[in-house]
Amino acid sequence: MANKGPSYGLSREVQQRIDQKYDPDLEVILVQWIIAQCGPTCKEPEAPGKEALQKWLKDGEVLCILINSLAPKSVDRIQKSDKSFKQMEQISQFLRACEKYGIPPTDLFQTVDLWEGKNMASVQRTLMNLGGIAVTKSDGFFRGDPNWFPKKSQENKRAFSQDKLKEGQSVIGLQMGTNKGASQSGMTGYGMPRQIL
Repeated sequence: MANKGPSYGLSREVQQRIDQKYDPDLEVILVQWIIAQCGPTCKEPEAPGKEALQKWLKDGEVLCILINSLAPKSVDRIQKSDKSFKQMEQISQFLRACEKYGIPPTDLFQTVDLWEGKNMASVQRTLMNLGGIAVTKSDGFFRGDPNWFPKKSQENKRAFSQDKLKEGQSVIGLQMGTNKGASQSGMTGYGMPRQIL
């Protein structure tokens, strides 16, 4: 974690809400997948829990190995370093590679979310999206159980003939509204009482 003291007041409440989004069951699945995907080069985290996961992923080395196993040569140089700026640079390289792989920028965590350990739930979401896209691509690089991740939706293009398209022009869509044959006959003016016979 960062070298900051405990937070108080509103900052503490915000941090507690972020921490509540962290899923320990999802952590187990993600660790299993990363180890299966990266092979024997990645060792397991020292213990379960978000602090151990953050420490395991913090230098960016495991993440870069992960993205390279899914999309070879996504990150050119992977180096072990104790320097914070090198670690943050590797995390940034991983995030850039994820964006090229197909994850929308809105689904990516920020570098400081992982490096400072402030929002590990966001890191989990990014890794889940990465796994889902890897399963969907079916390019042979994914290793592990495909049932761990939901498949992303894919494009379903349709080709209609010109006759079918012309047929659709004569139909009034329900979005245009319909009166189903109703008319205004028998209606009285506004404000007049209804006649009871």
